[in-house]
Amino acid sequence: MSVFLRANWENIIMANYEIAPEILSKYLPKGVSLDLHDGKAYVSLVGFMFKNTKIFNVPMFSLGTFEEVNLRFYVYRKIGNELRRGVVFINETVPYKPVAWLANALYKEHYTTIPTRHQWHFDANHKDIKYEWLVNKKWNSINVKASLAQTAMLKGSFEEFIFEHYYGYTKVDDKISMEYKIAHPSWKINAIVEQVIDCDFESMYGSDFKVLNQTQPTATFLAEGSAVLINWKRNKI
Repeated sequence: MSVFLRANWENIIMANYEIAPEILSKYLPKGVSLDLHDGKAYVSLVGFMFKNTKIFNVPMFSLGTFEEVNLRFYVYRKIGNELRRGVVFINETVPYKPVAWLANALYKEHYTTIPTRHQWHFDANHKDIKYEWLVNKKWNSINVKASLAQTAMLKGSFEEFIFEHYYGYTKVDDKISMEYKIAHPSWKINAIVEQVIDCDFESMYGSDFKVLNQTQPTATFLAEGSAVLINWKRNKI
């Protein structure tokens, strides 16, 4: 029972947008603070593949491979001298209702269910990774072309800030938050050659995020991904 979820997360696209901190304030769980990079707050539009998913080590079979698209921002919690850097999800989207129900029921997350699809194409030097999701009868998408070559993230880089958060925080209500731990190795990244992002942030995430419809991402990254574990233990804060 110590591990809730085991899965492979593969070809993880992160499109990262600077945003006014006050927009995020009402989504901030109790007990954590905004994690800033060079004094700026960011949200990330994320698309990736879940594969070989197991819940309490039980394979999910036909429901175990699917696309996820989410919008997240970055926080930290200090406990004495320990700094726990984590993420908060505005919304997480998957194509299967049982998956969303389970995550919402057990982890008090904010999953919704809409149609999703993906396309992966590889040649000798590059890969083209695309994730799509259907909102108001329109397919939104996040698409990158990237080098097949893998490189490690540099210490102190923006890539490291975006990817190296190993806790999840959920706002249950104004008085209660939940904390859980995510385990995976530091990921290799692929240099992006081209990108196309077509997302109606207002329709997908609400009027608070309408501003992102007129905002260009500060940077977009692609990580190879790896096996991931999410602990069952949750701390109420």
